[in-house]
Amino acid sequence: MANSNLTEAKRAKNDEFYTQYHDIEKEINAYIEYNPDVFRGKTILLPCDDPEWSNFTRFFAQNFERFGLKKLISTSYAANSKKYKSGYQPSLFEVNDPQYDAYKTKKNGKIFILDHDRSGDGKIDVDDLEWHYLEGDGDFKSAEICGLRDEADIIITNPPFSLFREFLAWIIEAGKQFVIIGNMNAITYKEVFPLIKDNKLWLGATGNGNDMVFGVPKGTEVAESDRQKAARLGYVGDYTRLGNSCWFTSVDHGKRHQPLALMSMEENLKFNKKLKGKESYDCYDNYDAIEVPFTDAIPNDYDGVMGVPISFLDKYNPDQFQILAITKTWFGAASKIYPPQIQVSANGKRSDVTKLNDGATLKLDRPPNGQTYYIVGNDYFIQVYARVLIKHKKLTK
Repeated sequence: MANSNLTEAKRAKNDEFYTQYHDIEKEINAYIEYNPDVFRGKTILLPCDDPEWSNFTRFFAQNFERFGLKKLISTSYAANSKKYKSGYQPSLFEVNDPQYDAYKTKKNGKIFILDHDRSGDGKIDVDDLEWHYLEGDGDFKSAEICGLRDEADIIITNPPFSLFREFLAWIIEAGKQFVIIGNMNAITYKEVFPLIKDNKLWLGATGNGNDMVFGVPKGTEVAESDRQKAARLGYVGDYTRLGNSCWFTSVDHGKRHQPLALMSMEENLKFNKKLKGKESYDCYDNYDAIEVPFTDAIPNDYDGVMGVPISFLDKYNPDQFQILAITKTWFGAASKIYPPQIQVSANGKRSDVTKLNDGATLKLDRPPNGQTYYIVGNDYFIQVYARVLIKHKKLTK
């Protein structure tokens, strides 16, 4: 039981990542640059937040008038309801307020609201935030927070990564626009990819798949390499970097309308150093598509289906490409099913598996060196990483 509790506590701590002001500013400004009125007259909800310390709350409060917001709502989750108990201590801001309640500060969430000039200084900013305790603990699934969701026009936050599927479904259920942070692997989730395919969700404008630095609870175990990378970016102390984090959004921005400059198939095979030594593009054995292992190797003159890395979605222009499916778990049906296979790992270990049907495969003339491969009868195969299946909408000649 003790080990189980320790594991649970570690997982909870590893689910708490605090977004940096600079990253929020870069992302939100990209929407403003594309459409200066994107937030004008809108009510923005920042759930799963800690309004007293949140950079989301601070950023939107400081830019309330510049963005032309109608209302800003920010809510927190009660300290005692969190899986990771951090030894929460209320701030002096809360303790010195007449409404402070020692019981409620641990049992109840808080709500901060900004919608008018309370201080009388002629402007609406962070000094005009008013707060009170929520009736409940601030769980986003509660009727209380659902009511705030339904009032809002746009939901913006960094939800716990472990609750990403559930949180996104909560937003989609209400038909709200959103800007949220998640793990890039979420692209392959069955709850997420159909939204990408149907152009209801796309990646944000900045930082996708690159190093984003997050604050973490004091005492969180951080790999030394991640701590050093965070320090090189100017963040020393309780910080880590996540190289696979990204923004997911339904708010339009200019980056997704920039056409991707590409070469022809012949030019790629001749000049693209990443394809050095190849005489042609490989074709999948279990789907009618070519393998394109790098986004910058997409040929501009191929009119068939192409399998590209999921990182392509950071460059995806819906005016240039059509998304058809994804190979992982085959949202698009594979053209053949393999019988049980023998998996041979890089160290030569053999096992009986059925993994070959989980993705796109390439048939080989001989066993490869230094990588896992599969044997079916007398044939050899490798499986590529998850691929997004795309087609050109209009070919560039």
